[in-house]
Amino acid sequence: MTVSFQFETTPLPGMVVMKGNPRRDARGEFERLFCVSELRDFGIEFQVNQINRSLSRSAGTVRGLHFQYPPHAEGKLITCLSGRVFDVAADLRRNSPTFGQWFAVELGQGSHVSVFLPPGIAHGFQTLTPDCELIYLHSQAYHPQSEGGIHHRDPRLAIQWPLAISQVSDRDAALPNIDSSFEGIDL
Repeated sequence: MTVSFQFETTPLPGMVVMKGNPRRDARGEFERLFCVSELRDFGIEFQVNQINRSLSRSAGTVRGLHFQYPPHAEGKLITCLSGRVFDVAADLRRNSPTFGQWFAVELGQGSHVSVFLPPGIAHGFQTLTPDCELIYLHSQAYHPQSEGGIHHRDPRLAIQWPLAISQVSDRDAALPNIDSSFEGIDL
């Protein structure tokens, strides 16, 4: 059996870094980006219900931190197709031992690295180069009434963005900080 991925656990329970195993020849490369059976063999049940793509033109751009509340909480599989990004996951799960903590990994063209985020994890990223294109596989379709987000400069999370922030959408700039009454997402 050919293995397409190496799986690495992270400090956030359920968040997994997936390293691809591209096949190379004189023509270039071929790489599998998703395989339900390999995920299942690693203990991840993930059904794709929506696929999204983002393109960020300027280095230093921040998108996020986004999530959806139950019953539309979503798992995500994220891959950077071009450019390089500092990809951030923040654990918002009420009963998680890492509630309120974040973890980041660099994703980029040619790195063959993707991340899987389970439901209850907020996601965001900062572009490290111009023209960053990401593809997201979601376990749930977008549900506007279930949408949630945390401000990228939230003092409780204290994310250490690697570059000066050059661009943020009005929507993301208006996201709230975590306040003292926030007890987390109950899954």
